[in-house]
Amino acid sequence: MEYRIEHDTMGEVRVPKEHFWGAQTQRSLENFMIGEETMPRGVIRAFAYLKKAAAAANRHFRKLDEEKYTVIANACDQILAGEQWQEFPLKVWQTGSGTQSNMNVNEVIAHLAGERIHPNDHVNMSQSSNDTFPSAMNIAAVLAVTEQVLPALRRLAGEFAHLEKENEGIIKSGRTHLMDATPIAFSQEISGWRGMLEETENMLYASLNHLHKLAIGGTAVGTGINAPEGFDVQVTKHLTELTGVEFIPDENKFHALTSKDAYVFAHGALKALAANLMKIANDVRWMASGPRCGLGEIQIPANEPGSSIMPGKVNPTQCEAVTMVAVQVMGNDAAIGIAASQGNFELNVFMPVCAYNFLQSARLLGDVMDSFCTHCVKGIRAERENMENYLNNSLMLVTALSPTVGYENAAKIAKKAFAENISLKEAALKLKLISEDEFDRLMHYEEMI
Repeated sequence: MEYRIEHDTMGEVRVPKEHFWGAQTQRSLENFMIGEETMPRGVIRAFAYLKKAAAAANRHFRKLDEEKYTVIANACDQILAGEQWQEFPLKVWQTGSGTQSNMNVNEVIAHLAGERIHPNDHVNMSQSSNDTFPSAMNIAAVLAVTEQVLPALRRLAGEFAHLEKENEGIIKSGRTHLMDATPIAFSQEISGWRGMLEETENMLYASLNHLHKLAIGGTAVGTGINAPEGFDVQVTKHLTELTGVEFIPDENKFHALTSKDAYVFAHGALKALAANLMKIANDVRWMASGPRCGLGEIQIPANEPGSSIMPGKVNPTQCEAVTMVAVQVMGNDAAIGIAASQGNFELNVFMPVCAYNFLQSARLLGDVMDSFCTHCVKGIRAERENMENYLNNSLMLVTALSPTVGYENAAKIAKKAFAENISLKEAALKLKLISEDEFDRLMHYEEMI
């Protein structure tokens, strides 16, 4: 491998000749050989937007001339086009401020822009890692939720709405505590799944309002040293134009640099989505259990063989993927919450791990909802005969008799039917608690839902 010599304030460093990064990136590569997790592309993409917007703001304040702005903007565009991902190799497990990733971006942009551009003096002009990294992680989170999570959520909710309409008129036994309960329409059950998704969509939108506020303009400790007055307004204005998403300055830069409460709040909405998906996937696999020794109330697609030893076995693998993702998101939420509580005085120093976990959650949730929708939900079919058999044998139909015979007498009917393995009607008539005509009048499933 051929090398070139780069330098920074600590001296000279050998850098692989084919790469565009500089001395500080190389030092980080050598000093933090920890794990396999590299800084997410979402953060790098957000940085490219941010650096282009910052260059435009510096041009506005006549700190950068048109030529320098143009070459920096063009370099950012190359990154945004996905042409330079190999130039961002740094690990998540680095300085907690993300300084080295900020410098990695600065150095790559400077090298792409040409010899007249300095990574600190020009690309990082009017900025600090302490306000750019928290801004980039917010931008990355907003884009991940709006581009990955919400579209997949809407597709899945839409498929449940279709399934709901398709199954109107089917009545089945409800269940609470995994035990028989009063009847419910299958469409009503599906509407609960749909409602879970629609409610978490509202929660996600509410949480994004806080992530739209950026730390940019605070520079080192929140005072804005070396940044012109109004820099934050100009940067967020250009960011909004570039991304199509509205970003605004955080009015309290001291809060923006040191607190990650918006990240905790927004990821809490992702955790709520994960919790709802866990519940939905569990419902589906319970209802699909069998095919002969389980509930067997629905059929789900048979996508692949389920066992290496049991021929013909098919498993609810899409449901299992959903629940594994949900567990990962819940773990990520714990990491983000703990990380947000750390740092000292003017800066949180757990930002890379916050960004990594948030973006992983968003990516996994978006991917798994699309997979679940395509490979499972679209193929769900009601097993009407099984549903009807369970409904007819449910002891909890006795609830419809309770207003007439009283709670305790209704319980006697249910217990006798269970003990003697007879129908509710037979038990009620044996106990002489209600007439046959009155029983038949009260026992209408469609009136119970």
